Amino acid sequence: MNKIWKKILILSLSVLMLAGLFQTVPSAYAYTAPVSIVRVALYNDTETYESANLQNVSGAGYGYEFGYYTSDRQFVSLGATVTSTNQITMMMDRNMVYNSSSNSYSAGTDGSIVVGCYHIRLDSAYPDYSSARAAADSFSTVNAFVRYEDGSFYVCVGDYISSAEAAAAAPGLGITQTYTIDSGSSYTVTVVASRTDTILFEFDCGTTYSLAVRPIATNGVKSQTYFKRRTYYGDFVYWRNTGGNLRVINYVNVEDYVKGVIPYEMSPSWPIEAQKAGAITARTYVMANLNKHNSLGFDVCNTIDCQVYRGTTGATSTSDSAVDGTAGQYLVYQGSLCETYYYSSNGGATENSENVWTNAVPYLRGIEDPYEAAVADSISSYYWTVTYTGSELASRLRSRGYNCSTIVNFEVVEFTEMGNVYSIRFTDSNGRTFTFSKESARTVLGLRSQRYTVNGQQVTTGSGSVYVNSSTGELGTDLNGAYAIGSGGVGQLPNGDVYAITGTGTVEKVDTSASTSTGGTSGTSDTFVITGSGYGHNVGMSQWGAYSMARYYDKTCVDILTFYYTGAEVVTSN
Repeated sequence: MNKIWKKILILSLSVLMLAGLFQTVPSAYAYTAPVSIVRVALYNDTETYESANLQNVSGAGYGYEFGYYTSDRQFVSLGATVTSTNQITMMMDRNMVYNSSSNSYSAGTDGSIVVGCYHIRLDSAYPDYSSARAAADSFSTVNAFVRYEDGSFYVCVGDYISSAEAAAAAPGLGITQTYTIDSGSSYTVTVVASRTDTILFEFDCGTTYSLAVRPIATNGVKSQTYFKRRTYYGDFVYWRNTGGNLRVINYVNVEDYVKGVIPYEMSPSWPIEAQKAGAITARTYVMANLNKHNSLGFDVCNTIDCQVYRGTTGATSTSDSAVDGTAGQYLVYQGSLCETYYYSSNGGATENSENVWTNAVPYLRGIEDPYEAAVADSISSYYWTVTYTGSELASRLRSRGYNCSTIVNFEVVEFTEMGNVYSIRFTDSNGRTFTFSKESARTVLGLRSQRYTVNGQQVTTGSGSVYVNSSTGELGTDLNGAYAIGSGGVGQLPNGDVYAITGTGTVEKVDTSASTSTGGTSGTSDTFVITGSGYGHNVGMSQWGAYSMARYYDKTCVDILTFYYTGAEVVTSN
């Protein structure tokens, strides 16, 4: 083969096969984030509370302002503030007793500090908080406080554990207007000074609005607040729409939210470009999942079911810089937000979304990942082995509702083109078979990833075909007669060996030999040894791959994201 033509061929095939020369490269798409405030469930997405404490972080706030959030995420102040204490507790309007060992309130009346749920509510409604507060201050012998109820302010006097107790106390309090003995509704939220029986405020707007508490910043410093020993930016909403316990929701600016994700989804010691990639994926994920849990009053939870979010406690100057350095940046595909799935490591290759879950997503394509190999020795349990006996496998299947006897054969029926497991089959001693595909091929066994083999079976993948631009642009196994672009224009490929430049920059011969994509049997055995690599679902970005790309290959966050999300772009919100 002519040397000049061979060089041209190498370059042209590389462009055709890896970059999609014949496709028009679009300019960056515009994107406008619909909101700036996101709603995050605390402490986790399933936990609710009889009572919940807040405490200002010293030097980053003192006192609180009360209000509510509208449906378009705007805070409406009620003009009600507390500046006499930096520790408050929100609770249900029930008889509640303080427990010093847990520093919390729970339903009951047996204790030295009891907050009664029966009040003497004056019938006159006040137009604003200040006028109601002035009326409450006229009571000098008993605590009186303001309740905001369905758009009006009322004065409530005292806290009693029964209606009869409240009725008996009322005549001696010098009340000059009509009143009602009141215990609030199943939606009422009571605010007290922590560790006391002093009620500061009550809120009840049924299911229309929930109480929002905004920490008051001091000295121009952005407020931070303790909740369950973690610190957070933003406001706190107490959702009681089901009439039961309180759900605590952090209403926080999206950038501050991302600052509370990055230190827990990536180590703050990692290269900043890797953390920047993490910041863009975290920001994109939450914006793409607005209202995911709207029926429960929040967008996303703070666990791995969404993204781990633990506020400002673990943030560092580096992790904050990664967020600030990518502020407003999102990952989009043809103008729409990407679902930025990510995981710890892929073991050598990512996977098509439809081979793990259900839908084929154009930017979630399986690719070989050459970068993790550089850090494999640094990743705990990157290579792993799990051993099951036939009886143990049968026990696992029976616990999931399958009627089976001892498993005598376990085989990988099919691998994907990327070498990950697509389908497995168990056979029991009675000849019954049980087949699991896609993600179930991992979860039914409790494995770390879908990248594994059984009893040393050989992974056989690929069709032997050569593709141009995409997985659907198949040239076949015979490249004779194919065309490529050279310096002289379009020319037919000569017979002989064909070479291309790989994604890592090396020149390699194109292997067009056919192979099979089925896994074949692992053999009948009493013991099944599963050997694999990686940790996670393998769809989207590998966090350790991002680390390696930034640390050892000098790749930017954009390089990282466009590698793992096929055809995606990083854009800045308008």
